[in-house]
Amino acid sequence: QVQLVESGGGLVQPGGSLRLSCAASGGAFSISAMGWYRQAPGKERELVAGISRGGTIVYGGFVKGRFTISRDNAKKVVELQMNDLQPEDTSVYFCNKGTFYDNKYHMGTNWGQGTQVTVSP
Repeated sequence: QVQLVESGGGLVQPGGSLRLSCAASGGAFSISAMGWYRQAPGKERELVAGISRGGTIVYGGFVKGRFTISRDNAKKVVELQMNDLQPEDTSVYFCNKGTFYDNKYHMGTNWGQGTQVTVSP
């Protein structure tokens, strides 16, 4: 079982940036697909971005070029750079270990505890 710990959330003004990080331990990170999800109060959890072990990337439709996912297998870290944040991006962001096939990221059962991102003037 891989342990996932997110960091980097916080309060930012509209148009600002944040960089989220997810550190993995206890498992075979380099052969795993990794993803970021988010969940706002009263809403379903949605995929933000996913990255395969080989570096293939998919993004949620709302990202529109504002976010970038990356991974460092040597450090066992997956990061999410978020630019031009807007109030609607306010959510808890979760790291996930999943699978990647048919050019899609598929949610796994391995989750981090989440990190809060709040976008407000």
